[in-house]
Amino acid sequence: MTKGFRPVRGGVTIDLDADEVEVLRSMAALVLDLVEPPPERDEFESIVGIGTSSTPPEDPVLARLFPDAYSDDSASAGDFRRYTEDGLRRHKRENAQAIAAALPPRGGGRVTLDLGDAHAWLKALNDVRLVLGTRLGIEEETFEAYLRGEYSVPESEAVAMHVYDWLGGLQETLVQALFGAGSTGRR
Repeated sequence: MTKGFRPVRGGVTIDLDADEVEVLRSMAALVLDLVEPPPERDEFESIVGIGTSSTPPEDPVLARLFPDAYSDDSASAGDFRRYTEDGLRRHKRENAQAIAAALPPRGGGRVTLDLGDAHAWLKALNDVRLVLGTRLGIEEETFEAYLRGEYSVPESEAVAMHVYDWLGGLQETLVQALFGAGSTGRR
């Protein structure tokens, strides 16, 4: 297992083994499969940024990735969604693509990210964890109990729970490396 991200001049770096690369590649693909590109819009809609969706997704995972902005006002939530969801979809896809593009083509290897790509990875790792957590029914209390050994998951979900945990650790080292890169003047 990797030791995590560490700061380097202008960004962060990490050494990944072949299995870790494949997990990250499959998780990026999962987000790309789930988050479809926004639909094509006419010229006016493109100019003013109006989307077509005004209702929350029925899929609980997509509803978690694209939550309502106003839980007590469905009309305002719908208006807000029309102006923001397409952009969110584009950004979530771009962030997942940033992970896939930075990974070594075969096997393991070193991945070095500039600060922009590191932030894209951070956002994409968060999206992947939201997807896995929603599919597994993980809430903060459930996960803490799992870590303490007080909560078990079915064997069929054990690998996904391990990946969820590993991604959380990876995300934590990325945050620490970014803070280190920002606070030590390594830009």
